[in-house]
Amino acid sequence: MHRALSRQHDVQIVETNRRGHATRFAQDAAHRGIDLVISFGGDGTLNEVATGVAGSETALGVLPGGSTNVFARTIGLPNDPVAAATLLVAGLEDPEANIRPIGLGRVNGRFFCFHTGIGYDAAVVRTVETRASLKRWAGHPLFIYAALHTWLNKYDRHHPHFSVAADSAIGGPGGLTDNENLNYDPSRFVDDGYFTIVLNTNPYSFLGNRPLDLSPAAGLDKPLVAVTFRTMSAIAIIRTLAGALKGGGVTPSKHVACFNDVHELIVENAEPFPYQVDGDYLGESTRLHFRHVPEAVKLLFPVQPADQILKD
Repeated sequence: MHRALSRQHDVQIVETNRRGHATRFAQDAAHRGIDLVISFGGDGTLNEVATGVAGSETALGVLPGGSTNVFARTIGLPNDPVAAATLLVAGLEDPEANIRPIGLGRVNGRFFCFHTGIGYDAAVVRTVETRASLKRWAGHPLFIYAALHTWLNKYDRHHPHFSVAADSAIGGPGGLTDNENLNYDPSRFVDDGYFTIVLNTNPYSFLGNRPLDLSPAAGLDKPLVAVTFRTMSAIAIIRTLAGALKGGGVTPSKHVACFNDVHELIVENAEPFPYQVDGDYLGESTRLHFRHVPEAVKLLFPVQPADQILKD
């Protein structure tokens, strides 16, 4: 990878060894005016690098090096980092065309690239992180085990965990700014959420090579999408996720609420609930405040090399 990237470019490699390290390195690179910072690691490392360069002129590149690599695969990179490096090098041949601004989500001041999970989803990630040494080698089986174990033993399946309000439903009947009930939209509010996925991209994740498609309305050039499960019924959840594996997104129902084109979102409850950002468990909170940030970071998009296109 280093050889491919350094043929026509000056490349410096920096290794991280603790949480938050990548953000500090990326911020320093942005302050020094470095053209491009490439994250090589899992989705958590990518999140840190994106946070470090967001709002600067320094572009972001991605190389898959984790167990799932959701964001890298979403933008069309193969799961092999060597093959992915070839596509990034091809993209750098025309940076004006292939480095473009994308939007990010932000929750309580923290950027996210592809999603934030709240409630049950985050409780599953918390269980996975207690066995972090197995994550790279047994990623999907570990997640399946964690999902079953959490559902059976580690999560209240009988009482809702939070309310979700989007845009004009924030603040109750008065909405964001209007105290006379003129802008309130009750369809943008639920008070019985068990778990919510706030999407900046789609798919939500991958099961092997199959994308888990929650909403085609999510995208890097679009506002956020919030999908809220209003039940912990195993039958309802399995049916919904089975439909997501078929493509086309989940269908709104009495069990699932879908808010598209979300610019601002509030998730809150008197009792704390867990949440995770881009696959990293961040603890519990009683209130999460989301905003969509357009053109938050410049991203290097992969391009298939011209000689490979001619071969194909």
